[in-house]
Amino acid sequence: MKSVNLAEKLSHFSTHWDPHVVADYNENEVMVVKFMGEYPFHKHDTTDDFFYVLEGEMQMDIEGEQSRTIKAGELFVVPKGVVHRPRAETEVKVLLIEPKGEPNSGDSDREAAPKTRI
Repeated sequence: MKSVNLAEKLSHFSTHWDPHVVADYNENEVMVVKFMGEYPFHKHDTTDDFFYVLEGEMQMDIEGEQSRTIKAGELFVVPKGVVHRPRAETEVKVLLIEPKGEPNSGDSDREAAPKTRI
């Protein structure tokens, strides 16, 4: 048991769309990531997708619906099976929670990130 300083962990890398595991929670990985630009549309058939914005703001595009803006201090959960695309015009820092082994790319053609542990 130990505290995790998310700002300190985020200072360890500068890449985008490259989640880093900072803790384990039950059968989930807690990760920090930096976004800029847009990720491909995708879905996760067996799990919801959890986003908590730490700094900045992001857009969540949902297929067939209006985009949503998620700002620092807000969280957004995409239900399993819903096609979505996160994007950000400027760098945003986000906390993610995903089941261990779940590829961040979902069913898109993009190669899944390795989820390095820091």
